[in-house]
Amino acid sequence: MTRPTEIHLHQKSRILELAYEDGTRFKLPSEYLRVYSPSAEVRGHGPGQDVLQTGKEDVNITGIEPIGNYAVKFVFSDGHDTGIYDWNYLYDLGLNHDAYWQNYLERLAEAGYQRKPAD
Repeated sequence: MTRPTEIHLHQKSRILELAYEDGTRFKLPSEYLRVYSPSAEVRGHGPGQDVLQTGKEDVNITGIEPIGNYAVKFVFSDGHDTGIYDWNYLYDLGLNHDAYWQNYLERLAEAGYQRKPAD
């Protein structure tokens, strides 16, 4: 398990910064964390049931709640608060940010959704 040593939310820029013992740092946008929420609402209840999230360009994290010693729950400005992000999942999101983000943008394009610039 790769547990962060620091979690810092930059609300103005909507960036969550994670730091690890090995010096690794990730800066993850709130929109990215929201559209890759590990909740059933986003992932579905089985393989291939994930739901493409749209209209999340302006979403922010309004709260961070620890879940035991293994995870955090984010409260998002759109009311979403059911995803539990365990330490390994957060590390994976950081490590694979570019590929996952590109996949998300491609899925939006395939669905005909035009992202609006964030405010």
